[in-house]
Amino acid sequence: MSAEKNTEHMHSHGHYHTHTKEVSNRLARAIGHLQKVKQMVDSGEDCSEVLVQLAAVKSAINNTGKVILKDHLEHCIVHAVEDGDEQMLKELNEAIDKFLK
Repeated sequence: MSAEKNTEHMHSHGHYHTHTKEVSNRLARAIGHLQKVKQMVDSGEDCSEVLVQLAAVKSAINNTGKVILKDHLEHCIVHAVEDGDEQMLKELNEAIDKFLK
């Protein structure tokens, strides 16, 4: 992220995440799984099997996103509401729209 972008997202509260280790572990597994899918493609594995494995990667990424969203709602958004930070709520809506595309 550029410095300009970081300045744009400054809020009056800190970002506290209780599931950082879980998210990191999930992402590491998804990365490993995606590397395996790439190997399958490179070695000419059956397209149907590759598609099944890609579906598993998508599911892993979506589930990781859910953990991050819950964490964000439980901590960051609660504090933003308490602080009257309407910009944070706008950013949450934008992030959800992008995540669900």
